[in-house]
Amino acid sequence: MDLASMMALCFCIFLGGLLLTSWKTHQKRQRLPPGPTPLPFLGTLGKIKPHLLYKTFIELSKEYGPVFTVWMGSAPVVVLCGYDTVKDALVNHAEEFGGRHIIIASEKVAGRYGITNNNGAEWQIMRRFAITTLRNFGMGKRSMEERVQEEALHLIKVIQDTDGKAFDPMISILSAVSNVICAVMFGERFDYKDQKFLQILHTVDQLFIFIRSFIGQLYNVIPVIMDYLPGPHQRTLEEFQTLKTFVQEKIESHQRTLNSESPRDFIDCFLMKSNKKEPGFSNENLVASTFDMFIAGTETTTGSIHYSLLVMVKYPHIQSKVQQEIDDVVGSGRLPSIDDRVKMTYTNAVILEIQRFVDIVPMSLPHTVTRDTEFYGYSIPKGTTVIPILTSVLHDPKQWETPEEFNPAHFLDEKGALRNRAAFMPFSAGKRMCPGEGLARMEIFLFLTALLQKFTFHSVANPASLDLAVLRREFRRTGLSFELRAVPRQITQV
Repeated sequence: MDLASMMALCFCIFLGGLLLTSWKTHQKRQRLPPGPTPLPFLGTLGKIKPHLLYKTFIELSKEYGPVFTVWMGSAPVVVLCGYDTVKDALVNHAEEFGGRHIIIASEKVAGRYGITNNNGAEWQIMRRFAITTLRNFGMGKRSMEERVQEEALHLIKVIQDTDGKAFDPMISILSAVSNVICAVMFGERFDYKDQKFLQILHTVDQLFIFIRSFIGQLYNVIPVIMDYLPGPHQRTLEEFQTLKTFVQEKIESHQRTLNSESPRDFIDCFLMKSNKKEPGFSNENLVASTFDMFIAGTETTTGSIHYSLLVMVKYPHIQSKVQQEIDDVVGSGRLPSIDDRVKMTYTNAVILEIQRFVDIVPMSLPHTVTRDTEFYGYSIPKGTTVIPILTSVLHDPKQWETPEEFNPAHFLDEKGALRNRAAFMPFSAGKRMCPGEGLARMEIFLFLTALLQKFTFHSVANPASLDLAVLRREFRRTGLSFELRAVPRQITQV
């Protein structure tokens, strides 16, 4: 066969593949919700801005409605926008929308084990065990409260040592929050200057920056191609193994020192079930579950507290009002406690509004439908990836009076009492709701009120120059670094 014939044959094969792919995509589109017309092989990637994915989806919902389809290559992804739609899917149809789409970057580290990247009966076992163990080790109880208060004292000491000079509080907050989950998972805390601990925290921070980045999102779409390309994703994935090794070393240490009569932490409790050969309690699930809990228990809570301080320096009058409530309810002779929370209406409203406004996780981790599902008049085949857009719930103009403004009054009624808002979903909803919500809410309240009891925070920059909406977008994308000053309040030391 001559060269011209070979080229003609290759062209025919390529054209045939293109036509076949287009035909298959067309067949799938007939059953799915509407959306932008996909191109062969590329899908609708050309119409999506990966670094502002959630914002692109909200814009598309204005054209195609609250349920629409985008294509990642040849794979359809159904997107859900708005409170009514997200609630209907995750709560009213929790079983159908309760599957988990595998996150490739996470799978590289922990496989399809644990809580985040697992499905079916094994996932249910791991999730139930995690919630039960957190409860048994004090989530919502005084023992956990005391752990957080003890860690708050360490954080206060670190900030006191700044002597009112400008500093970036992020690494200290990250260390404090991480130590709480370390106490639950590993039965120990770490010094804030421990170099190995700091390296682990750096790795955690890089993990989230990678996941939110353009490269990270592209990697999850076309991992087969990205695995062969050089770039920062290769280095980041290698660094993830450091965290996995850290977890594995802790597990091996626990195996050598396990006392079944007196479990110390999450790992001990898991090993006890593993030794009894209970279904699902494998080493792979232990590594992955520990990895999941450590990651989830560190990053988002840290971000909420970090951003809270930004709000305090932006709005000194809000900071002052929260401090007045702390003084009235708690005083200066002890740290704030969980029992104080019900008496601190305004402080609670501020914290809830911070979580609503910043919505650190604007998109829920991807779900999959567990069976062929009829939803909003459309047919969604089993296994289809579904992305609920949480920011569209937390900023839904039908649910919030001033959705794009920071406004604690969203959580206060006309009499100044705290009110619940059904559209408050920062931890998602339904079967895949964050199992650590109770611990996170406890930590945010105790850490923030302890800091505001001891210090008044001032911005190094002019507060008027701080645009919370702009900083929120930067915060979601790459994290946020800013400096402030902490001036000790004139109160009796604990």
